[in-house]
Amino acid sequence: MRKVFKILSIILITILFNGCGFYSFTGASISPDVKSISIIQFPNNASLVQPTLSQTFTLALRDKFAAQTNLNLLKTNGDLNIEGEISDYSIQAVAVQANQLAALNRLTITVKVKFTNNKDNKQDFETSFSRYREYDSQQNLSSLESKLIEEINKELVDDIFNKAVVNW
Repeated sequence: MRKVFKILSIILITILFNGCGFYSFTGASISPDVKSISIIQFPNNASLVQPTLSQTFTLALRDKFAAQTNLNLLKTNGDLNIEGEISDYSIQAVAVQANQLAALNRLTITVKVKFTNNKDNKQDFETSFSRYREYDSQQNLSSLESKLIEEINKELVDDIFNKAVVNW
């Protein structure tokens, strides 16, 4: 009786953890027939170009999919494809005070994304994602820029990941 119980327990645990391969603990809902993804380098086509943004954003997006899914990352022609561009990188004054000086500046990054699911084209989309961070206008942007970009990139990557494979 104990042996049967052990075997049934092992089978139940295996079923619970493997499921049908359609759900993961990260919230990703990826069909079992989807095995690969390709994420093409996002060129920086913004009018104000930050030299490393293209590379850091693309790497952050690739890292997210590598860490949170079991998909193989291919250079091209994956079952899922993500491509696009950095369309805006801008700094604006916000929170203008009575003396006409801005108390805060806002760094905004916008990316245009085209997602293609070669297994189910009903999930395809083409949209823009935009995020920003505000910082004290008395601070020098060059001393904060890499930290702000990292924070914004994380949010943009999460937004793209959620729209592409979480399907809430």
